[in-house]
Amino acid sequence: MGERQPDLETDEELEQLLGFLRDARGFDFTGYKRSSLGRRIRKRMADVDVETYSDYRDRLETNADEFNALFNTILINVTSFFRDPDAWTFLQREVLPELLARTSADDEIRVWSAGCSSGEEAYSLAIMFAEALGLDETLDRVKIYGTDVDDEALRDARSGLYSAKSLAPLEPELRDKYFEQSGARFAFRPDLRRRVIFGRHDITRDAPISRLDLLVCRNTLMYFNVEAQTQIVDRFHFALGEGGFLFLGKAEMLLNAAERFSVMSMRQRVFRRRPGEATAPYQPAPVKIRSGLGGELHSVARHRQLRDLILDSTPSAAVAVDSDGSVLLINSHARVQFGLTANDIGRPFQDLEISYRPVELRSLIEQATHERRTLRVNGAERRTGEEIQYYDILVQPLNGVDGMTAATHITFTDVTVTTQLKAEIKRVREDLETAYEELQSTNEELETTNEELQSSIEELETTNEELQSTNEELETTNEELETVNEEMRVRTEELDEARTFLEAVLTSITAGVVVLDQGLKVKSWNRGAVDLWGLRPDEVIDQPFFGLDFGLPTEKLRETIQHCIDTGRRGHPLPVPSVDRLGRAITCMVQCSPFDAHNGGVVLLMEEERANGPD
Repeated sequence: MGERQPDLETDEELEQLLGFLRDARGFDFTGYKRSSLGRRIRKRMADVDVETYSDYRDRLETNADEFNALFNTILINVTSFFRDPDAWTFLQREVLPELLARTSADDEIRVWSAGCSSGEEAYSLAIMFAEALGLDETLDRVKIYGTDVDDEALRDARSGLYSAKSLAPLEPELRDKYFEQSGARFAFRPDLRRRVIFGRHDITRDAPISRLDLLVCRNTLMYFNVEAQTQIVDRFHFALGEGGFLFLGKAEMLLNAAERFSVMSMRQRVFRRRPGEATAPYQPAPVKIRSGLGGELHSVARHRQLRDLILDSTPSAAVAVDSDGSVLLINSHARVQFGLTANDIGRPFQDLEISYRPVELRSLIEQATHERRTLRVNGAERRTGEEIQYYDILVQPLNGVDGMTAATHITFTDVTVTTQLKAEIKRVREDLETAYEELQSTNEELETTNEELQSSIEELETTNEELQSTNEELETTNEELETVNEEMRVRTEELDEARTFLEAVLTSITAGVVVLDQGLKVKSWNRGAVDLWGLRPDEVIDQPFFGLDFGLPTEKLRETIQHCIDTGRRGHPLPVPSVDRLGRAITCMVQCSPFDAHNGGVVLLMEEERANGPD
């Protein structure tokens, strides 16, 4: 039977499997090229010995861990620092100076690494800007977003930890400047790390990051079909500001996008967004401010004052951040607990210590915004000097009337006392349980000890008499043992002499001699057998003779050996075509003799047949 060929039925099964992955785990692969996608899915199916897509779907439904294995097979994460050095050199020498020239010193520079995998590309961008602008200006102006659909790769990216092998593409001075050794790995420098925000994002479905100066998406588009590529390019066109730069991979081109992007370098795949309005439906509707009479303005001001009073009266610290990353409000509890002031309202959230302590909130804000759901972090630890505080943190996206996320509300519930009480109660309970168990055990041991002592006193009296009698018996037994030991020593010497003599005899025989026990397992394998077949004794002793794989076809001897065992008589020499240890074809003469008439062992004598010389 040949391998099953793809047909309409298998194509339909593949589409059903892709729909199941989208509905079950939120991974929409329907825009991927079917040839490469089907090939990778079938590779995973072959690894788990599944033949049809429907059977593989059943496996996914019954084994949750299989999803991760499949996604790791489909989402091939191939990346490195400054991958394709020529392209990065062009970006540094040609693109970056023009990008910086068209922005003022106060403008924020926004960069997006789409399909960032484990973060090397995003950190390469951070290093590139730091080298061009200087570290201080980069910390003030540059914000880099790294996104991917692979949660496992994003976890590696957020850690910022890389092996020495991963940092090999970097020049030594750059590695020493931007990485600090942490055990066996190297950590990206913390101050610059805060300018890089990682989050999950599907470029085929999720709204793009906007107002970008540079968008890097290398060797990602090539996995999608033409329709999906067109939709992604539409999103990229919307995401880039006028004159912004698009940096693609070597295997990628912009199809039918000449009216929206001009070519800056086709060899290095760098394009510039042409002037013109974006048509993608991602721009949120502007906020409409209603004008009215003075009484209405007074009412609005009064409502705003009441709102602030209500926020300040809430028992938890609260901070709100708008869609641009600026602080909208800070209630009184947040100001007291985190050392914030009213002057921090309007500042970039990333500039506040609270954005990364006690937890990294920027990536959680990005995740909550993209996934449009509330995220919760329980028991986040915050150290202030020697004091430790614990918070339950709630990150809640707030959607506007147009359905887009307008802001993010973050609340910090102080659970320090509760956490400490729980820990103390747990410790006290464990101490009480341990003390009770020790007390109970001690009482039982005392009772047992008293009984044993009473019994021991009685037994000691009897034991003294028994010991005296035993000593006399031991003296007699010791004399008998000495006699037996002497006899055993003499027999051992005789056996050693016999064994040495037998080994010398077997060694002196140039022919191969093999002794088999009643189970036809090898019990002896002399020097001649080693020289003839190349197998050492330790490789064959106690191994089934007919299970050995060497130059002698042992199956041809089975009948001869069995006949020798049955009759107890020596057989005639049997010529057997063989291959010796040197790989030469020989004729081996094998003669079988009975070894142990009672137990059925045999001795095989093996010798190469020599051609007769002239008479």
